[in-house]
Amino acid sequence: MADDTPQRTYRAPCPGCGAPVEFRHAQSTHAVCAYCQSTVVRDGEVLCRVGRVAELFDDHSPLQLHARGRWQGQDFTLIGRLQYRAPTGTWTEWEALLADGSMATLGEDNGAYVWSRAATLQSTSPSALKHRVGTTVSVDGTRFSVAANDQAVLLSAQGELPHLPPLNQPFDMVELRNDQGEVLSIDFGRQPPGVSRGHAVLLDDLKLTGLREGAVREERARQFACPSCGAPVQITLATTKTVTCTQCSAIIDVASGTGGELRHALQHEPLQPLIALGSIGHLEGVAWQVVGFQHRMGWDPAEPDERFGWSEYLLYNAKRGFAFLVDSVDGWSMVKPTTGAPKLAGNKSSAGYLGSRYELREAYEAKTDYVAGEFYWPVQRGQKTKNRDFAKGRTLLSMEQTATEITWSSGSQLNSDTVAQAFKLKGRKDLFQRSDAAPLSAAAGVSRGTIVTLVIVLLVVMVIMSSCNDCDPSRENCNSTSSRSSGGSYGGFSTGGGHK
Repeated sequence: MADDTPQRTYRAPCPGCGAPVEFRHAQSTHAVCAYCQSTVVRDGEVLCRVGRVAELFDDHSPLQLHARGRWQGQDFTLIGRLQYRAPTGTWTEWEALLADGSMATLGEDNGAYVWSRAATLQSTSPSALKHRVGTTVSVDGTRFSVAANDQAVLLSAQGELPHLPPLNQPFDMVELRNDQGEVLSIDFGRQPPGVSRGHAVLLDDLKLTGLREGAVREERARQFACPSCGAPVQITLATTKTVTCTQCSAIIDVASGTGGELRHALQHEPLQPLIALGSIGHLEGVAWQVVGFQHRMGWDPAEPDERFGWSEYLLYNAKRGFAFLVDSVDGWSMVKPTTGAPKLAGNKSSAGYLGSRYELREAYEAKTDYVAGEFYWPVQRGQKTKNRDFAKGRTLLSMEQTATEITWSSGSQLNSDTVAQAFKLKGRKDLFQRSDAAPLSAAAGVSRGTIVTLVIVLLVVMVIMSSCNDCDPSRENCNSTSSRSSGGSYGGFSTGGGHK
């Protein structure tokens, strides 16, 4: 990599403590003193102290100031860091100085990354209130969907900054996404509003050097007493917002930190996940750890009495972030939140994303009725969403909507044997079998008469079972007259302002 050390920098003593504060970029207007956390503003050759930022919260990021990388043939250096919080989570934005003197932003949110550049709109953006989640807008001739509309606050900062929103003062943040995987962010904390446009990247693609020791996170467990039963509860992930007690199954809200007030809700009749929490499985060439589990119920609004259940395992990898392993009556699937927003057809019977067309399988409403483990969003029992599942062969696409956000996820179906083998549970592989494993698929060498006889026997058995079926969909993945896709509902809630 070429040496991207700046040829000219500006340095002056911090007006708060006298330590040297350095500006590498001519456009940087603010900086945070590394010694006393004073926020200083550059006015010509003079630094003025304008306040003091809070200590950075440790998000166990592999990134740090002065780490270097390369993107699209150009070197860059991380020179600044901003930490934000919205009602649904926290995220970080890293300011990157490129070799040609321009700036970019690397957004980091729960192990997912978005590379974006400042953009200028040809037309004036409407106010935040006019960006209703789920609607479609045209931005300079490109169609976008409104994916999120939240109020965010700046929690802390570090290094050089091209701008500095007021600390702990809410401002509106709107996320627009399109079917080409782009993200357009509008920051209404500035006047005129700041606009950035970007897309998802993988850390490996950025060829980063100078990362923190052990780029893979080393999570340090936090422990506290359950507010319901007093049993010890441990938190492993730094981004955890909700955790359940292994003793009494209470759902505990830790969004304010374990030193804050711990709100909890009791759960009865705990479920036993087929794959144990903490298990590590190898899927798609990546080692994933099961950190959370939830059981969900779905129903067609036109037939609310007909309900079906399915399970979701929250998976985590330090470099890839989070994914969902879904277990439904139709089969297993693995999906991840998308960066962009697929384009719905006018009648919502299909959706387009990254050049592919997906057909609607089912539209339904869903509710969470049991949770266990840790979650990066504030999960609650009884949370409801509106869902639409689409498919193209074995490839899946799912939309989940709340009042303030729309979340899209994509992935593919998995063979049950693949899942059992991934988690070293082949000895229990029969428990992983689902209806996607057609019972006659292995009968290639069986006579036609035998197959017809088997079909008749199966039909008789199904009629008998339908008359005395005592399966409870709230406790099991029961089949029903509603045949939902194996895609399920994925993720559900924001991962921190949607900055993915």
